[in-house]
Amino acid sequence: MELTYKKYKRIFLLICDSLGIGYDPHQEEYDDKGANTYLHIAQKMGKLNIPNLNSLGLADLEDIPGTSKLEHKNSLVTTCLEASKGKDTMTGHWEMMGIFTQKPFKTFTDTGFPKKLIDELEAKFGRKIIGNCAASGTEIIKQLGPQAMKEGSLIVYTSSDSVLQIAANTSIIPLSELYKDCEIAREICNREEYKLGRIIARPFIGDNPSNFKRTSDRCDYALKPPYLTYLDQLYQANYMTYCIGKIANIFDNQGVSKSVHTVSDIDGMEITTKIAKQEDFTGLCFINLVEFDSEYGHRRNPIGYGKHIEEFDTYLKELLASLKEDDLLMISADHGNDPTWKGTDHTRERVPLLMYSKKIVDGRKIAQRLSFADMGASITYNFNLPAMDKLIGKPIDELFN
Repeated sequence: MELTYKKYKRIFLLICDSLGIGYDPHQEEYDDKGANTYLHIAQKMGKLNIPNLNSLGLADLEDIPGTSKLEHKNSLVTTCLEASKGKDTMTGHWEMMGIFTQKPFKTFTDTGFPKKLIDELEAKFGRKIIGNCAASGTEIIKQLGPQAMKEGSLIVYTSSDSVLQIAANTSIIPLSELYKDCEIAREICNREEYKLGRIIARPFIGDNPSNFKRTSDRCDYALKPPYLTYLDQLYQANYMTYCIGKIANIFDNQGVSKSVHTVSDIDGMEITTKIAKQEDFTGLCFINLVEFDSEYGHRRNPIGYGKHIEEFDTYLKELLASLKEDDLLMISADHGNDPTWKGTDHTRERVPLLMYSKKIVDGRKIAQRLSFADMGASITYNFNLPAMDKLIGKPIDELFN
């Protein structure tokens, strides 16, 4: 089958995990009225030094200190509302690829996991479980790491997300065993009574709380999407679906041509830029940069978050310079995580969508989109694939004028 396209041969969909941009009509339902990740970080910083994001037209979306409105003839900018129920990673990414989640995934933030589940996991693992509460991953490892090492036990914890995380010191419990235990937990937590979005392996190293450190061998075991997504549609039609970072895990490796593990957001940007420079393909490169969320949003560190945005911006310059004439770069987010907000949870927010290509010649701000799925719908439309009945989303017409 010939791989055809309307306008863009390669599309790069780059997700700055949790970098939302404010008002969503459903914010009050999630006790998030007023949350605005981008704006509140910039205010805490005094200003953001982000000339490359600014050059794409970010200031058209929000009055962010450090940005200014200017002409951006090669980029279209807008915001996207989330149609689905929820505000987590899977819901956001799944919606980008056409899935409307009507029922949020289960969370156990306030109570910990039911004793029945913990007892079953202990029996299946053959090891004691400690923890079983909502906690920061780095903090619970400091608190319970010595006990886990002494007993050979596993640390199980959750967060405000629909996740069950299992932490183990790999000098005591081999990585292969931790992964096997997570596979067991995934199967059990597919049941309706638990129905968790993700099981996450959290290996760590070190011999005392002062040097405990989580490794880059994290692995997510997600629920399978309930039906085929835009990602599957591309894959089945033989278009490339490059997945950088945790994208493949989010979709349980469904619809993935090639997955590349990353150890940091900078690593993710360097890998993406190398692909842009060196690899000739027709299709999608889908990238998630998780540290915005995991290292700064959940830890309520607005200054660290702001510096990370600025660092991302410096790497964005090289990526933009590496794009070819018929490439399209889409920069967005999957939810908010306002580091000035109460608690440690994600925040329900609209997300920015910056779209850059040398083929765009009348760049401007366009009307707000009503679903994240407009991203996926635009991508498959570009590759001349038919609409799929179960999937939501509408192509962004301005991309193809």
